[in-house]
Amino acid sequence: MDTSRRNLLKAAAVLVVDRWSRLYGLDPGAGSRGAPSEQERKIIVVSCAGIRRSDTFHDTGLENIPHLLHDLLPSSVFYPYLRNNGVTSHYNTISSIVTGNWQRLDDWGKTPPESPTIFEYLRKRRSVPQDKTWLISSNKALTSRIGASSVSDFGPSYGANVVFPKQLLINAVIHAASQGHADHSADRNTMQPEIEAILRSQDYEGLDWSVLGNDLALDGRMLASVQDAIADLVRTTAAVTGDEFTFLVSLEVMKRFAPSLLVMTFSDVEVAHFGSYSMYLSGIRTMDRLVYELWSFVQATPDYKDKTTLFVLPEFGRDLDGSNTNGFFNHRLNDDSTRLAWLMCVGEAAGSPQVVERPIEHLDLCPTIAKLFDIGKLALAGNALPEISA
Repeated sequence: MDTSRRNLLKAAAVLVVDRWSRLYGLDPGAGSRGAPSEQERKIIVVSCAGIRRSDTFHDTGLENIPHLLHDLLPSSVFYPYLRNNGVTSHYNTISSIVTGNWQRLDDWGKTPPESPTIFEYLRKRRSVPQDKTWLISSNKALTSRIGASSVSDFGPSYGANVVFPKQLLINAVIHAASQGHADHSADRNTMQPEIEAILRSQDYEGLDWSVLGNDLALDGRMLASVQDAIADLVRTTAAVTGDEFTFLVSLEVMKRFAPSLLVMTFSDVEVAHFGSYSMYLSGIRTMDRLVYELWSFVQATPDYKDKTTLFVLPEFGRDLDGSNTNGFFNHRLNDDSTRLAWLMCVGEAAGSPQVVERPIEHLDLCPTIAKLFDIGKLALAGNALPEISA
């Protein structure tokens, strides 16, 4: 990525997290001051939307994942047969991953998970504060309801901070630029009304995808800063990826709050729905690079080094080439191509590097995380992975 463009996105990420912190009364920096020893363990989950095995851990896909293959796999516990036996849609799958029970919910997140999430268990049973659990996503199929269940003894008061970085804003500006408004600073005035409308919007596409919460009201200083950043962005012809921005916002959250549990979801690969195989592969390569950069940050940061476990997994695969669902476009078939994924674990709880060929399910991740946080016995359909231990 172009250095100046990445610096721009970093500045935007700082603004996003700063605004979020002030809106919700979070205290940046509190996470690194005198945290109890039982809360020092940190777990990061990176879920990567729909990725076919044939395009990653297979002879035909290894070139797309050089960092996962060469830098992380040798020190990992790797499960090549992770099976999604639930509904292969994004909201249902992520809800199932974070609850340890298969969820059959509205595909667009109109209802919360029907059993407690790992965020709620962690906060209620271990008295983990609000600023220690986060879900940061690129995927517009998710909503703020993903962070807490409808169970009366749990719910939003024990839920995660859920953030959807403003890639839709950036994509809207890039789209405007592609329509012939990309010449120098005069175009800022041309697009200003559209930009301000998006910045002030409380709901993207009716999906409850708020920029920064229901009480969003940008102050003049922040609005001016974002507009300056947008003006710079419009001048470049480089593509902008939502996953890149989600990654940078996540790093900013990590620097400020040092969360105990952070779930990130990447979704650049979902460009496959629009039929671009080359852009889908580019999304895989971006994911591969960002995961490596994330782990490099963990290794170089005292708050995380030697106390962090990273899990990386696709939500599901994609349909077979030649199928009546247009092959890689979708993820609807009841077939191994769609249902079979993989799980990689590196870091503090990974133990001895190994490849475990025993079939596992997405549901097994939640009880594994619960075991690492010593949450106690939970009513979950999944089973803790014995190879991952405290």
